[in-house]
Amino acid sequence: MDPNQQGRVVLVTGAARGIGRGLAERFSQEGARIAVADVDSSAAEEVARDLSAVCETAAFHLDVSDETSVQAVIAAVLERWDRLDVLCANAGIFPSAPIEDITVADWDRVVGVNLTGLYLCIKHALTPMRRQQSGRIVVTSSVTGPVTGVLGLTHYGASKAGQLGLIRSAALEVAGDGITINAVLPGNVRTPGWGTQTDEYIEAAERSVPVGRLAEPSDIAHAAYFFADERSDYITGQTLIVDGGQTLPEVPLQTPSGAAVFGGETGR
Repeated sequence: MDPNQQGRVVLVTGAARGIGRGLAERFSQEGARIAVADVDSSAAEEVARDLSAVCETAAFHLDVSDETSVQAVIAAVLERWDRLDVLCANAGIFPSAPIEDITVADWDRVVGVNLTGLYLCIKHALTPMRRQQSGRIVVTSSVTGPVTGVLGLTHYGASKAGQLGLIRSAALEVAGDGITINAVLPGNVRTPGWGTQTDEYIEAAERSVPVGRLAEPSDIAHAAYFFADERSDYITGQTLIVDGGQTLPEVPLQTPSGAAVFGGETGR
């Protein structure tokens, strides 16, 4: 266990599966206390039960697009542990549709969860962090939007690009309070969402990544852990791409027709 992490309170949003679960597991291994928050309450409770073998943990129902829900969860975390040291703002959705088929309601839902939800979580996490004069906020963004474009994900890409504008300005506002805000930008990550794809498709996707494999949730969690470490207090408003070199080539590596639909998608 890392003595710098033991006893720290870490709130992970979207923690029921995929990258979010990987984040919760990574911090739990170092002795942190984990608030497992997700809109899927039963799945969050299952993760909390699994983590309880190695750390102190609790599950919370959280809809990040609902300010009342965000306030209630942070209040419950404070009531239980009296502090909040790390916010891993990971919750996100990524429905796919051609731009002409995206309704205003579709757009508002994606932006509401991915961008407005991030704003609400940061806004309310700052209250205890400012009181403590310390805190780490780590955002799970994506290469899609900030770096690449993907067919069918215009609303998702816009929300993810918007996240980076948010964290840069927010990081300036809280730099004097001992709080840092940074973002990890995953490429393709092997999560349950890939279970619907054929072996051929997955193998082709792996060939499109220079290191030869999809990321695991733990790869993203290691990067987030770096930003969350107390010793990273001189890094703020920054981004770290974790994609195995996927965005480096000027021309695509070998992929089948249509594989780009999943290019850069985090697959939470």
